[in-house]
Amino acid sequence: MFGDMMGMMGKLKETQKKVEATKERLHGVLIDEKSNDEKLKVTISANRTIKAIAIDDELLQDKDMLEDYLILTLNKAIERATAVHEAEVAAVAKEGMPNIPGMDMFK
Repeated sequence: MFGDMMGMMGKLKETQKKVEATKERLHGVLIDEKSNDEKLKVTISANRTIKAIAIDDELLQDKDMLEDYLILTLNKAIERATAVHEAEVAAVAKEGMPNIPGMDMFK
């Protein structure tokens, strides 16, 4: 039993390293999001770091409209980035988790 426990601990540490490597890799995974009329474009990493924003000149004339566009488009980008981030990290974590009955955390 002790050997099994040591093996599981080793596997968990290996999985933790893989999860950290995946999180690091996700800095380079870029997601582009744009407003419906394409007047605002946002690029964000899968780690939810904003990398670029492109604003059509027309939006610069109306502060309130620009703020609305930013909120909507950034929220959509963050939502997509979060989905990618969580799926990637969960896949790596699930791969390395020991098979413990009743502990299926990543369904």
